[in-house]
Amino acid sequence: MTDQRDAPPQRRYSRRSILQRASVGAGIAALGTTESLASARTALASPPEKQAAPDGFGRIFKLPAFAKSSPAVVDALLEIGRPGGVLDASDALERGPVDLIVDPALSANNPNNPTSTAGATFVGQFMDHDLTFDPVSRLGIRPGPDAKNFRTPAFDLDSVYGRGPIADLHLYEPADGAKLKLESGGLFEDLPRSADGRAIIADPRNDENLILSGLHSAFLCFHNRGVDYLRARGVIDPVELYLRARRLTTWHYQWLILHEFLPQFVGKALVDLILARGRRFYTVRRDAFMPVEFQAAAFRFGHSLVRPSYRANLAGDRGKPFFGFVFDVAEAAKPDPGDMSGGVRAPRRFIGWQTFFDFGDGEVKPNKRVDTKISTPLFNLPGGVIPGLPGLHRGPTALAQRNFLRHLTWELPSGQRIAKEMGAPMLSRSDLQELGGLGVGFDRQTPLWYYVLKEAEIVADGLHLGPVGGRIVAEVIIGLLKSDPGSYLAVEPRWRPSLPSRVGGGDFRMTDFLTFAGVDPASRGQ
Repeated sequence: MTDQRDAPPQRRYSRRSILQRASVGAGIAALGTTESLASARTALASPPEKQAAPDGFGRIFKLPAFAKSSPAVVDALLEIGRPGGVLDASDALERGPVDLIVDPALSANNPNNPTSTAGATFVGQFMDHDLTFDPVSRLGIRPGPDAKNFRTPAFDLDSVYGRGPIADLHLYEPADGAKLKLESGGLFEDLPRSADGRAIIADPRNDENLILSGLHSAFLCFHNRGVDYLRARGVIDPVELYLRARRLTTWHYQWLILHEFLPQFVGKALVDLILARGRRFYTVRRDAFMPVEFQAAAFRFGHSLVRPSYRANLAGDRGKPFFGFVFDVAEAAKPDPGDMSGGVRAPRRFIGWQTFFDFGDGEVKPNKRVDTKISTPLFNLPGGVIPGLPGLHRGPTALAQRNFLRHLTWELPSGQRIAKEMGAPMLSRSDLQELGGLGVGFDRQTPLWYYVLKEAEIVADGLHLGPVGGRIVAEVIIGLLKSDPGSYLAVEPRWRPSLPSRVGGGDFRMTDFLTFAGVDPASRGQ
């Protein structure tokens, strides 16, 4: 007898909807048995259901832009975000990736966050890729009215599952229509790759760095283990297996967002307040949209969390730990680069998750704080990380400069104007005095991303976001979960995770997710 908490939902992930979302063709045979084919054909004869689709970007606040675009404003934005500028943490890269982790003196200008582990950064990046994809707008140039978000504004893992096992058959295991493709990198799991090394995944951005590709691989493992888990409980039909394993994965992921990662990002008190009293500003119910204040500014706070270097694993480099800078352009195009860049398969390029999440063995490393210090490697991004289609303007290689130019693209309001609209405490000009000398009034009307970082630094000591940034991030994430008709908050608000956990009581943490996926330290023998 199966656990009814794992029964397929009646809304988004019904058998009919998953088949109708896909482009139906020859790939239908991959679903397996004659019985499942008959079921699929019956479902396909039914009237279509309304589906969530890629949508336009929107705004929470109808406020004027922080500044009008001009050569002086552009120059000021580029100055703030330049290598060696006010945001650059000036990490001692010459000391190497190991010392930047183990020598506390080297963190004085780029302090660690004792309340957040290194893996939360990449969960945030994974969440962002699940929500938003803007491959065509140009930096610093206002987009047209038809600008689109190429991801669904929902935590539905479309970045992992694509359009399902019919339309995106190449993502799925041909010998088992319910499972996703997964390959080996030599020692441990890796993303499936083509002959030239490109990842065969629904969102190529999830191969931008080694930690993110490892996280995507962990989701593939989790889903596939979910298929095995359900088979052992009597579920046989491949369509049913796929749908239920997808829901099992998606709902546990949504639980982690709401109960583990969002409280780290904004503070548990704010999460509890919004859940109890509701949202004040992002007030959508069913027709969710992706707010540019979130996408282009507030949720980019995660860039401040990135460390200059990481320990990828404890024993992958010929029995020794594999350390590397997060990015190092000198390592580009090498067959086995020494940094954390993605897009390459080699035996040492796997993630030992005890570095990134706390398994209680003393090996976990912290994030950096949310503040106005960005790790130095992010001021010289390798070409493979910079988005943009061939022929489109790609812009500067400093991540901070790119973030600032997006404020002009989307004509974002200033942090001060949003604080006033919210009734939140406003930073003073003296709080932002480093911007006063630029001559364009940024100490009075501050670009939202910078304001969010400075607010967190001053109000919350960099441990999490402050009142403006936190409110935007929390309301949008909670709003997207509540407005998604397939989420556990919409379908079964009292649902609790059904899989094993260390603490029990229906709670579930990222360490439990990785353990169920079979990628935890114990499974690796580390």
